[in-house]
Amino acid sequence: MEITIGQVIALLGAAMAVFLPGVGSAKGVGMVGEAAAGVVTEDPNKFSQTLILQALPGTQGIYGLLTAFVAMQKIGLLGGGLIPLTLHQGLLIFAACLPIAVVGLLSAIAQARAAAAGVGIIAKRPEELAKGITYAAMVETYAVLSLLASILMLFGIKF
Repeated sequence: MEITIGQVIALLGAAMAVFLPGVGSAKGVGMVGEAAAGVVTEDPNKFSQTLILQALPGTQGIYGLLTAFVAMQKIGLLGGGLIPLTLHQGLLIFAACLPIAVVGLLSAIAQARAAAAGVGIIAKRPEELAKGITYAAMVETYAVLSLLASILMLFGIKF
């Protein structure tokens, strides 16, 4: 079977849906981990509280992976055989992957900044963990919206 340009473009969209949010999540989890390590050095009992905040920027990578799975299923890659795609069809898949790719990257880093600030809250007032989580979770809203947009677009594309 010959590979079509549409298949290549669609796979590029799926790859970007994994790659960009994955990079953002890795950077974000690392940023919060650095802040958390300083707090835990002073008070090891705050490890579990800081770990919750550190995990939050990692969700965007999961959202990107989920989107890529849907895109790969849509083009037949997970079913055992790629379906032939025109350039137009490949571009539709690519475009559908863009919301989570771009927002996932940027929101993971923004969420890390909010979560690192939450680690600062825990350093001085550990009983205020919920406030730190709330600040970081506000950023998560936009990652979830971009995931929803990408998934709805992918399901809406008919071949």
